Amino acid sequence: MDHLSGMDASFLHLETPEMPMHVGSLLVLDLPEGYTGDFYEDVKRHVATRLHLAKVFQRKLALMPFELANPVWVDDEDLDLDHHIRHIIVPRPGTREQLERLVGRLHSPLLDRSRPLWEMVVIEGLATGQVAVYTKVHHAAIDGQAGVALAAALLDLSDTPRVVKPPRPRRRLNRYQLGVAELASAALGNTVSQYVKLVRTLPTTLRAVRSVLLPVDEQTGKRRLALPKGWQFAPRTPINVAITNQRSFATRALPLAELKRMAKASDTSLNDVVLAICAGALRRYLAEYDCKPDKPLVAGVPVSLREQGNQDMTNQVSFILVGLATDVKDPLERLKAIHASAVTGKKVTGQVKGAIPMDFPSFGAPWLMSGLASLYGRSRLADRMPPVANVVISNVPGPQTPFYLAGAKIATYSPVSIPAHGMALNVTVQSYNGVVEFGLTACRRALPDVGDLGDYMVDAAHELARCLAAQAEATAAPLPAPMPKQPAPKKTAPAAIPVAAKLPRRRRAAAAAA
Repeated sequence: MDHLSGMDASFLHLETPEMPMHVGSLLVLDLPEGYTGDFYEDVKRHVATRLHLAKVFQRKLALMPFELANPVWVDDEDLDLDHHIRHIIVPRPGTREQLERLVGRLHSPLLDRSRPLWEMVVIEGLATGQVAVYTKVHHAAIDGQAGVALAAALLDLSDTPRVVKPPRPRRRLNRYQLGVAELASAALGNTVSQYVKLVRTLPTTLRAVRSVLLPVDEQTGKRRLALPKGWQFAPRTPINVAITNQRSFATRALPLAELKRMAKASDTSLNDVVLAICAGALRRYLAEYDCKPDKPLVAGVPVSLREQGNQDMTNQVSFILVGLATDVKDPLERLKAIHASAVTGKKVTGQVKGAIPMDFPSFGAPWLMSGLASLYGRSRLADRMPPVANVVISNVPGPQTPFYLAGAKIATYSPVSIPAHGMALNVTVQSYNGVVEFGLTACRRALPDVGDLGDYMVDAAHELARCLAAQAEATAAPLPAPMPKQPAPKKTAPAAIPVAAKLPRRRRAAAAAA
């Protein structure tokens, strides 16, 4: 019996019909040349041989009596692949816009909690002749980094799928759910162990909180009560509203090498450049709605707490708040301000990282958290309360080599994520095979034209690149004046003429969106 951690279970308890808590991905694949098979059946056979490589495929939830404690994971002995893997044909002409609208609809409904919390849809009929695969998995089962590890178990490095050793036979228990007494005793034992861990870690947690809320004054050397530096409520915008369960989705792609070059030229990080691109696009998008907040927008940025090499299928993540400097007109000054805000946020997270609990006591929490989440959404408090952040922007490093699914090469790998009440837009960015994929997932009522925002992100990247190139040209050393011709002294080498530094190349055109 595998207990959900407090953080994993929170994604279950906070889920409502308007706010599903699953994450997903959209793969667009190139079929092998001359392929004449049935790709849907090929995918089913392929996945069937890999189910044992990741627990998320074969385990489901067992709820505690009266929901007094977190549920546990149990094995599903009657997995129905026909339910989990389905087939859809896009109507003609099969454009990218049609595919994105379909993904928005597929991402809207809740997952069935009586089954393992994942689904996969094979999508055919695209005008390009390619095939798409949409997948979604509940966030209670994985976070972004664990999702990359899950993909590594399912995907291959060549068009010939690797041979996977079949699982060992297991004894069938032939029961759909655990008994009430068994669940109650497990809940009691787990709750006691959680309280023990809480008491042990309490001194470390209190020291971390003290260092953040009672920092040392640099002038007096004494501690004083203060909020973290730069913290403030975010301004209200049209995207900071209570949401519905309907989703809109768009994806855009930019070359990874170009974004890295921009980060190096500006002495910032790749994540800072991504945030700056999103900031420029949001500034333009909101201006079209006559919304120009005096205060800068704020992004909630997930930060992984996962140790190097840890591939557990659990959530190990925290958040930092980063100002997007959308009140700054100049793209380069905006990028500098974002970099400074991100450094401050990372510093605060570094102070409390070791004290952030991934697990905590949950007795009585499920029904209380679920009730509060439902009340918050249906009362539409998000329409009136000042937002802590305007948008979620997440950057997940991905593989830089091509991957294959059931013999088909993955051309694009776009993330699909979770909007929330008060933050109707989620921008998740993932790199794959030299390309950075921007996945924009939004409430369809709040952002029905999310594709326009995706186009503005591409434009913002071009604008930032042009500004960096112009800055480099302006600061480059001028060409030396030509030296007058003079006869060289006998038996003496001619004086060396300084060579001007190469001017930086202009930014190449961005890769076409997938």
